[in-house]
Amino acid sequence: MSKKNLVIVESPAKAKTIGKFLGPDYEIKASFGHVRDLPDKKLGVDLKKNFEPTYIPMKDKAKILKELQSIAKKSNMIYLATDPDREGEAIAWHIQESIQAAANKVRRIVFNEITQNAVQSAVQNSREIDMHLVDAQQARRILDRLIGYKLSPILSKKIRRGLSAGRVQSVAVKIICDREKEILAFVPQEYWVIEALLDQGPKARFVSKLFAKDTEKTKYEPKTQTEAEAVVKDLKTSQYSVAGIKKTQIQRNPQPPFITSSLQQEASRKLNWTAKRTMIVAQQLYEGVDIGPESVGLITYMRTDSTRIAQEAQDAAKDLIRYQFGDRYLATVPRKITKKSNVQDAHEAIRPTYADKTPSQLKDVLNIEHYKLYKLIWERFIASQMCPSQLESTVITVKAQHSGQPTYFLKTTGSIIVFDGFTKLYSEGQDTPMEDEESLLPQLNEKDPLNLQKLHHAQKFTQPPPRYTEATLVKELEEKGIGRPSTYAPTLSVIQDRGYINKDKKNLLPSDLGMLVNEKLEGYFNQIIDVHFTAQMETQLDDIMEGKNEWQDVIAQFYAPFTALLDKANLEMEKVDNTRPSDEICTLCNSPMIIRAGRFGDFLACSNFPACKNTKSMAKSLNAFCPTCKSELREKRTRKGKIFYGCGSYPNCTFASWDTPIAQDCPTCSHNTLFVKKWKGKETTYCAKCTPPASK
Repeated sequence: MSKKNLVIVESPAKAKTIGKFLGPDYEIKASFGHVRDLPDKKLGVDLKKNFEPTYIPMKDKAKILKELQSIAKKSNMIYLATDPDREGEAIAWHIQESIQAAANKVRRIVFNEITQNAVQSAVQNSREIDMHLVDAQQARRILDRLIGYKLSPILSKKIRRGLSAGRVQSVAVKIICDREKEILAFVPQEYWVIEALLDQGPKARFVSKLFAKDTEKTKYEPKTQTEAEAVVKDLKTSQYSVAGIKKTQIQRNPQPPFITSSLQQEASRKLNWTAKRTMIVAQQLYEGVDIGPESVGLITYMRTDSTRIAQEAQDAAKDLIRYQFGDRYLATVPRKITKKSNVQDAHEAIRPTYADKTPSQLKDVLNIEHYKLYKLIWERFIASQMCPSQLESTVITVKAQHSGQPTYFLKTTGSIIVFDGFTKLYSEGQDTPMEDEESLLPQLNEKDPLNLQKLHHAQKFTQPPPRYTEATLVKELEEKGIGRPSTYAPTLSVIQDRGYINKDKKNLLPSDLGMLVNEKLEGYFNQIIDVHFTAQMETQLDDIMEGKNEWQDVIAQFYAPFTALLDKANLEMEKVDNTRPSDEICTLCNSPMIIRAGRFGDFLACSNFPACKNTKSMAKSLNAFCPTCKSELREKRTRKGKIFYGCGSYPNCTFASWDTPIAQDCPTCSHNTLFVKKWKGKETTYCAKCTPPASK
């Protein structure tokens, strides 16, 4: 019996999808992600030996590695088919090191999409592991370890236990804090908007807005109510006429197919999804979802900053456009896309692997999340290969004049769609609503007289810059060169999980803790959280990937000045007093209790610490009692801030519930607490002691 070839991927879903393309001579196994990392409880980087890392097997991967090693010994060839980026390259290298297979038996295969042609081509064009890619990932990991391991303890010591800092996360927090400072410092300026309802008969009405005074080029806006009312008085007695009509032909091109950042932004706008949720669903679509009896990879690799599209995919899209929309909707000129300097361009843009698998065909076989994201990706890609939309924009300038009064000018803008083009299928979402919505205008001629029907004036104030949303923050990070496609979603999750940033609807706001940590980092580590410095570091990591830099040299250039900053902060940074007085007295030693800030909220602690270590929860009393042990229930919060209700005698009793307890007797068992479950807009009251709720 001939030996099989072993193919190692990260996930079982990917293994299932690939298995059908390679046949019986191949055995597909999953590593379930990373298999080795730096140790949890020590630095794991030898500062005296040129930053040599010490990698150890991850605790939950011992059994998997043993199995892979056993199968590898009996295999003919070993193909490492982890994701096609530097993180995937590093995972492949760690697997190779862990299974200890002979170098001539191990080959690396990469594919941008999980299709039969792509997978079989990858096997035929296998290569050695690219150590430049591995070194770039090692440099990033070691940089993050040095910053996290050396800087986080200072924050914990000087501000509060359990705090952390990071190369990208701290810059993201700084960007949000800087915007909040702008908002707090903003001084609104008053102005007044004046609009006139004009017509040339009942079927030719339109609204025109004041924009100039004396001449069309002299822009004008009343600043006070008195000034606005004086203008309105003039306008009431003015004669109105068309001063000019300007028509412009406008061509709007479709947006290119998605890259990681634009996918996260559009999913936030149109689906109201977080970046993390978007990437989880996209990963599933890439690795393979069940369609009938088969597992099919529906999209290309979702971590990319390139808008490049393979010619084969372009041709497939053109065939579909011709069939579904007609030749006139097909782009006649290949669209030139400007390539940014920091784009890695290793992969294509995010697109469907099969253009002919339309969302409508898959709607009944995909779950709702898979369908929504696939539809977004499919429509954006097909639209990118369609022709521009054509619009005719019309600007009507109106003159208002009366002898002895200033001449005023008003403006109305409208447009009509001459040809819908790509918008027949897809239009990009907006971060903010359009202020001046264009409307269809009546047919008018220059010098036509107009009738005034109504005047309206309203007070307005200039607005501060808007707070960031996940979508606009990703856009900002991308534009400034902070992080890479793989880092956006985890960065957004970390800064919220750490309690540095809160979310109000879609808006990201810094917490008091976030502002405090940022203030301290700006004071002592401004270079580390500097936007330009962090962007430059990303460029250096890219240089390592391209073989232009040695990773140890990049780390060394960073570490020497970083050490000096650490020493200064340790000596000079003042310790923040997070305590507040309370009315409570310690029951153990009669000392006053003080309020301390903990990782999961405020709590009471004895002021005589460390001689007395008494603490007391400040959780809200509910006058409700545990159905298990009858102790008082307390309102508590998870690490992510979500409220739940737990027994006050924890850890002796572990009862907990997401549902709200109320002080009301159960009619069946007389327990004095009921719970209220809210689900899909309905409320159900139940007793947790005798009638627990039915599962959802």
